[in-house]
Amino acid sequence: MLDRVRQFIEEHQLFNPATDQLLVAVSGGMDSVVLLDVLHKLGVPLAVAHCHFGLRAEDADADEDFVRKLAKKYDAPYFVEFFDTKGFAEQEGLSTQMAARVLRYQWFEQVRRTQGLDYIATAHHQRDAAETMLLNLTHGTGLAGLHGIPVRQGRVVRPLLGLGKEDLYDHLVENRLAWREDASNDSTLYQRNKLRHEVLPVLRELNPSLDQTLQHTAERVRGAEALVQHFVDETARQARRDEADAVYFSIATLQATPAAALVLHELLRPFHFPWLTVKDIVASFHAVSGRQFESPTHRLVKDRDQLVVTPKNLSGFGTYQWPAGQSELVVDKLRLSMQEHPAEGYQVPRAKDVAAFDADKLKFPLTLRRWREGDWFMPIGLKGKKKISDFLIDQKVPLNLKDRVLLLTSADGKVTWVVGQRPDDRFKVTEETQRVLEVRLKR
Repeated sequence: MLDRVRQFIEEHQLFNPATDQLLVAVSGGMDSVVLLDVLHKLGVPLAVAHCHFGLRAEDADADEDFVRKLAKKYDAPYFVEFFDTKGFAEQEGLSTQMAARVLRYQWFEQVRRTQGLDYIATAHHQRDAAETMLLNLTHGTGLAGLHGIPVRQGRVVRPLLGLGKEDLYDHLVENRLAWREDASNDSTLYQRNKLRHEVLPVLRELNPSLDQTLQHTAERVRGAEALVQHFVDETARQARRDEADAVYFSIATLQATPAAALVLHELLRPFHFPWLTVKDIVASFHAVSGRQFESPTHRLVKDRDQLVVTPKNLSGFGTYQWPAGQSELVVDKLRLSMQEHPAEGYQVPRAKDVAAFDADKLKFPLTLRRWREGDWFMPIGLKGKKKISDFLIDQKVPLNLKDRVLLLTSADGKVTWVVGQRPDDRFKVTEETQRVLEVRLKR
């Protein structure tokens, strides 16, 4: 079996067994015990990571003790984390299994980075991949879900994915390895277990080589996905435009694309829009501007001849004061920097992300806040007052970007800058200006 795993690693170029250091995820169950033993016998430099999810009382404690001793046996560095899985699941509105998955992979990556390791190795095998394919198919999936578990996903590698469950068991017996049984694996309360114990045995009666058959199917699907992805990437180059505040897609380019809904679904995959929502988006191409669509994390607006995608405002933006003498104001991912210049020889920048003010006209502290209905200013280049709401309409700011527009105001409440859009005429640099205060925006 060692030769088969070595060949699998080389064939898929997963990592260099001689030089790359792996963080091996070990639960104490049969699969992860075999993974640890095989990698050790192949001479791979490794460390052991174990998650205690706080779900199985004394059994979980015994698992942790077992894995700790296992790491010592292989003379491997050992890392363990104790999670409040149920608390996290309630807080994020996730199932317990999904919460455990999120916590697990986030922590693995954190350990990998901080310890300077190269990859994270998990013990998934052919049967896991088969279960994942059928589970995804049951719930509804795109091409990515039909090729099951990827051999490599970012920094996560799966060296045992070419092996069946029987291969792992044979290695366990031949090498007299001990492992821990998780009783929850037998419970049909979980969807995967129900599929494993009640559905897959029936399918294996029809095809005893089901796991291998599904693996071969996954390989073909993966090839088809590569062709689709090539076309999607070409379309993205023509249709997508990334700006600091949003991602834009050209509707005309999408309309000229065969299978527009399928292509758009792939383009919107990073923003988590489901298939049925994408079909509604495509149906709105000929509708009036302003149609809004939401995913769990993003908002999309059909704005004239384009689609505009923005992250949801998951954390409210408050009011922030910027005192004199403080060179920077940092809020979330937004950063404003302030620098004073002598007026003589100063050239006012034309960029929207830079504003130049007559320093002697400003009153500190400045305030950064969201705009509100009724706010107005006197924009440079225009005569008289203008409501912020009307100004944003004139500037054709998409609907889902309007609530993200910020104002920088003087201590007397006057708007000095619609941030990233236009400064106020009352604070502009003139021939009488002695000192210039330059404010730059970085997102």
